[in-house]
Amino acid sequence: MITKNTSNKEQIQMVSLEQLVPKDHILRKIDDTIDFSFIYDLVEDKYSSDTGRPSIDPVILIKIPIIQYMFGIKSMRQTIREIEVNVAYRWFLGLDFFDPVPHFSTFGKNYKRRFEGTDLFEQIFSNVLMQCMNKNLVDTSTVFVDSTHVKAAANRKKAKKILVAKKAARFYDDQLSKEINSDREKHGKKSLKDKNKDDDDVDPPSIDCSELKEKKVSTTDPESGWFHKGEHKEVFAYAIEAACDKHGWLLGYTVHPGNEHDSKTFPAIYEKIKKLKPEIIVADAGYKTPAIARMLIDDGIRPIFPYKAPMTKKGFFRKYEYVYDEYYDCYICPNNKILKYSTTNRDGYREYKSNPVNCSSCPYISQCTQSKNHQKVVTRHVWQEYMDICEDIRHTRGTKSIYDLRKETIERVFGVAKENHSMRYTQQIGKEKMAMKIGLTFACLNMKKLAKILTKKSKKHCDFSTIFSFFRLSFSF
Repeated sequence: MITKNTSNKEQIQMVSLEQLVPKDHILRKIDDTIDFSFIYDLVEDKYSSDTGRPSIDPVILIKIPIIQYMFGIKSMRQTIREIEVNVAYRWFLGLDFFDPVPHFSTFGKNYKRRFEGTDLFEQIFSNVLMQCMNKNLVDTSTVFVDSTHVKAAANRKKAKKILVAKKAARFYDDQLSKEINSDREKHGKKSLKDKNKDDDDVDPPSIDCSELKEKKVSTTDPESGWFHKGEHKEVFAYAIEAACDKHGWLLGYTVHPGNEHDSKTFPAIYEKIKKLKPEIIVADAGYKTPAIARMLIDDGIRPIFPYKAPMTKKGFFRKYEYVYDEYYDCYICPNNKILKYSTTNRDGYREYKSNPVNCSSCPYISQCTQSKNHQKVVTRHVWQEYMDICEDIRHTRGTKSIYDLRKETIERVFGVAKENHSMRYTQQIGKEKMAMKIGLTFACLNMKKLAKILTKKSKKHCDFSTIFSFFRLSFSF
């Protein structure tokens, strides 16, 4: 047994920070591959050149939260404590042994006075992504889109209930309204009146309580949303929607309340990724709606959605067992009876109804409908042809293998972010601060990926050069 002598703690040695940081440390790799000088241009208008006290270097100021999110440190206070004792962190910030580390409140004060209300952190993410794209590593031809939930810093018991409209405005309502009226006119029906349009000569309509519903809102973080899914515990959360390519490079992100559906939040992320001109967009069943399918197909993008099981009661005919006749614009039931067009409702669905006389004596009535008047109603969306195109794409060769890449791309990105970068929950309050956290976290993921790939390539290049030099010397002898 050997006993270590600890009396040399105060021994003085001549060392440098450069010697103490391991050659393969991730921060050293990032510092070699990422050029952070672009931050000066982004914040130039936030600082005065001739008045006020000397400020902290803006690059150092931004690198502090980058360290926090890179290594999944819980709070800024804990991050400053780690920087005080971690040599690699000091080296990354450009601080020597005796340089004072900024107070933990410094970043918060600068955020409040300079960066709040700006898109600085989204620009930082975009600049890091651009550096990755300049290395020809990002492939935007196929984009994978999905969302995940992050627990908000809000006590689930501290909440209040407010009344809101049952149906919020959707991004496609105006286009759908025109399509509905056009479809009704084709079938000889009158156009539907706009409920939201007020007439100058008519008194404003009174509020109908039946059109309102209760909504749970946090008193701590009102911008979060009440989230419950499957076996998850009911909590206040944020929904983070992100897009990546087939290699796992993050291309964009948006932040929403946790109670908003993926199909509602999709237009925000789509506005960002369509600038990259993708050819294919892959998404899960939550995005498989006629409005999204129409949006993508009209823009020349090939959507890939999974199979979605019919939501039919057990023991009843599935919808696909009712055959649509496009020529006569009708449905044919399993008993070969015709369901004729009746109307187009406000939700954009055509209603096809059967003849109750035929249904009352039908041997399959128990498998078809439970209506009291013995009438079967089958609906078809006015944009159903776009869903049919999506189904044709789903059945093409190679599509399944592309969809299966989701678990290796966007789902893996979310898993790494939650497991290694503290994205399971947030201590930030408010949507704007949440966007800052997500932007820097995703920038860290791209930085790590770029640093590791370029380091590996340079190592292979060095090994090849060494072997080539060895053979050249051998042949010279």
